[in-house]
Formats: sequence, C-alpha cells, structure tokens
Amino acid sequence: MARAVLIVLDSVGIGGAPDAEKFGDEGSNTLGHIAEACARGEADQKDLRAGPLIIPNLERLGLGLAAEAACGHRPEGLNFAGQAAAGWACAAEISSGKDTPSGHWEITGVPVEFEWGKFPQTVPTFPTELTDTMVDRGDLPGILANRHASGTDVIHEYGIEHITSGKPIVYTSADSVVQIAAHEEFFGLDKLYRLCALTRELVDPLNIGRVIARPFVGKTANSFERTGNRRDYSVPPPELTLLDRVEDNDQAVFAVGKIADIFAHRGVTDIRKANGNEAMFEATLQAMTDAADGDLVFANFVDFDQLYGHRRDVPGYAACLEHFDRRLPELIDKMRPGDLMILTADHGNDPTWRGTDHTREQVPILLIGDDVPVGFLGARNTFADIGATISQHLGVDNGPHGTPMFTVSGK
Repeated sequence: MARAVLIVLDSVGIGGAPDAEKFGDEGSNTLGHIAEACARGEADQKDLRAGPLIIPNLERLGLGLAAEAACGHRPEGLNFAGQAAAGWACAAEISSGKDTPSGHWEITGVPVEFEWGKFPQTVPTFPTELTDTMVDRGDLPGILANRHASGTDVIHEYGIEHITSGKPIVYTSADSVVQIAAHEEFFGLDKLYRLCALTRELVDPLNIGRVIARPFVGKTANSFERTGNRRDYSVPPPELTLLDRVEDNDQAVFAVGKIADIFAHRGVTDIRKANGNEAMFEATLQAMTDAADGDLVFANFVDFDQLYGHRRDVPGYAACLEHFDRRLPELIDKMRPGDLMILTADHGNDPTWRGTDHTREQVPILLIGDDVPVGFLGARNTFADIGATISQHLGVDNGPHGTPMFTVSGK
C-alpha cells in the first residue's frame, strides 16, 4: 500500500464561493487578485520580486484551470493554456465558518455544521467574567488590549507596557479565537502556555474554537517579532476524522507544522514542528522519507496566511507563492510509485480585501499520482471529497461525509 501526502497552502483561495455574500466576501479572490496585481506591476517590490506572477509548476498541475472553474474566468497573469499534468478540481466549503479548524476538519471528512462562538466588535470585547477569572486564576496584574486586533499591531502598540507591567496582551479577530501575546523572556514561555491552557478551559462553555499562544521577542516596539513557538489550543473535532481512521488502522499520521494543534493532537502519531515555509519544506521532505506504505503525511504551509494574507501584503504573498512553486518539484520527486499527493487550501485570505480577516472562497485541489486521472475532476460541493479520496487510497473507512473524486479499481 502506497502513502498519501496532503499539503495545505494555508489561505490560497481561488474565489467564487457560492455563499461569499453571506460573509461579506463576494468578489474576494486571493490567487486571482494577487495574479492581477502582479500583471499590472502593482506587486513589484525592490529586492523581493517584480513582474508577472511566476508559478509554472502549480500552473502545470492545473491551478489556473481550477481558478477559472471556480470563478468563470482565468485571472489575468495566469496564462497556462495546455493540458494539465495532473488531476485538478475546485471545491466549495459547506462548514459554517471560514476559519482554520473548520477548513481542515472538513478537508478530513468532518464539516462544521454548528456555529462557533465569537466575540463582539466592542471594547472591551471579552466578557468581564472571563477576564476576571483569567486574572484571578492566572495570578495576573491584569490584561491589555481586550479587543479585536491585528497580532502584529497589538504587539507594537502594547509590547512595552506588557514588559513593564507583566500584563499579557489578549485579543481576538473575526474567527472564533482568543489570542494571547507575551514576551518569551520577560513573561516566560511556560507561563504563557499555562495561561493559554487555563483560558482554553474557561472558553469551552462559549464554544470558542481556539486559544492561541503568540510569543514574541525584542526590546523595542520596532524590534518586536513573533517567534516560531506559537501553540494552538483547539477543541477536538466533533466526529472521527481521516486522521483518526488512519491511526485506528495502525497506519502512521505525520503532522507537519500546526496540523497537530488544529486537531487537538488527536489522530496524530508523529509531530514535526517547523517555523516558516522554508523549514516546512525540509520537515515535509523528511517526513516523506520516514513514512512507510499506508502512512499519511499532512502538512500546513502557514506563511501565506500568517505573514502575508492577514497583513494584506500583496508582494510578500506573491513572493511566497513563487518560492513554494520553485521548491514544489522537490516534494513531487520524493513520491514513490503508487503514492498520492494532494495540494489544496483551507480558506482564502485575499491581501487586497478590506480588513485583515480570512475570506470565504473556493479552494483548488491538485492531485498527483499514478492512479489519478489527468484533467478536470469536477466542481466539488464540499472539501470532504478530499478526505474521501485519501481514505480510498489508503484503504481506510471513509465515514459519512464526502465522495472520492475518482474510482480506483480494487479500492
């Protein structure tokens, strides 16, 4: 039995979500707007990148074709017009949110059909009972921010006061999340993790999806920088996922990047942490080396979303796509006969869009493998079809959600 490799290009949406208007995101298109900005010369940045978006490997696999299928037109600057070298599709999300857990859980066969708890656009945003209990049980002098905010902005704004007062920076976003930023040296990493674990317990009754530890370093507002010691405290998925079924079948699940945190470490047999896409490539390549027949390698390349989407950085996002494209052949070359590799995304994060939050978009699905039919594999009405396809490939039960995108004789 061969392996499966599932790679999420975090936030690389392709527009065209049928329910985007409900989220205030009608017209958003992460890939399309980046490509168009590059084609118009609006994403040139000295010493970083210039000119049209150059992603030939992703285009040959069908990325531009998937974008055209999702939106009805090919984004300007994506010019590949030949026969794709892989199977390709687009998929709409049926989960109720456009957040990271919902997207990943649906990819692995568990759509989120309930509504996550969220915090209002008020100052303060958190209930007084919650923050009072955090301060009391966490032995804190108080908290800072207590509002919706960009993670880099609140560190710049409150970092010095945090260091001098000992008060952690606590904020949220449009997602179902509590984020807590603290200095690794002056507050302490272990203390931050303990506070996040406590907060996870406190927000469970509010149905909050994640509590995220956001450690940073530096001595001045202009030198503060978040580190790779982020940790997500997530609720577990409400049903068994693809990961659970692979593990229950005595096959290994290699979780690369933040995957283990997203699934509350359930269904994971081997955790490979990495900070940044360059390190993610090395960790994924090593996991592919170590994986045996029947194993699943599941990786999330977070820089697209974390560094460029939320910060609305079009040149940075374009350069990140180009870097991924240049190294993509290394991943493909690591495949063994019979392996299946799927590249997809979990939501959008259009860097040209208003605000700093995720955008509701369809996602591309690019499939590589000996058994994969070359060409269009349909406009899928749920991300769960990805999990169903991998379940078929690995010979494990599919569960109640999703349909394989193609049929393999004998599986």
